[in-house]
Amino acid sequence: MTTEQDISSLQDNYNLTGKILIAMPFLSDPRFSQTVIYVCGHDSQGAMGLIVNKGLPTVTFKDLLTQMDVTFSESSEQIPVQYGGPVEVGRGFVLHSNDYMSESTVLIENGFAMTATLDILRAMALNQGPRDTLLALGYVGWSAGQLENEIQQNGWLPIEANEELVFGQDLENKWRQALATLGIDPAGLSFEIGHA
Repeated sequence: MTTEQDISSLQDNYNLTGKILIAMPFLSDPRFSQTVIYVCGHDSQGAMGLIVNKGLPTVTFKDLLTQMDVTFSESSEQIPVQYGGPVEVGRGFVLHSNDYMSESTVLIENGFAMTATLDILRAMALNQGPRDTLLALGYVGWSAGQLENEIQQNGWLPIEANEELVFGQDLENKWRQALATLGIDPAGLSFEIGHA
């Protein structure tokens, strides 16, 4: 059984900002089945992340720009819109490479940044945005100690992030690819809950 002391110790020793969380196969919440999440921020108050392997095929980049009254060139790239998570699904976030900066851009870790204002959408609409982007609606949030508890209960497997995994377009296979970076076959994962 996880104690408050265990959670406190994890909070003190873990900072998962800039890491990837892989949902374990037996995670009970269907909203997170086989998800891969990039952790944008994590501290003693909680954590925030974006699901990087769930598309939103009913929403297009140009539809989003039109709805927000953002001018775009006819040659602007067709950028996929993804499902970032169940919290504030009407709010957009752009996780991107750090070659684009604005006053509202937040640098994360290891070449990643995030901007959640219209200025980046305007730049992207004119093909002047960052090299790599992930445009997501909604996000995933955890309260203080919640993520640490879920990790202790074997709900998530944290790994190092890399651009190919985060920005890659093969959403259907991204969960298996994330596990494969550790040499793990999903069929071989244990359903036992334990502590190291």
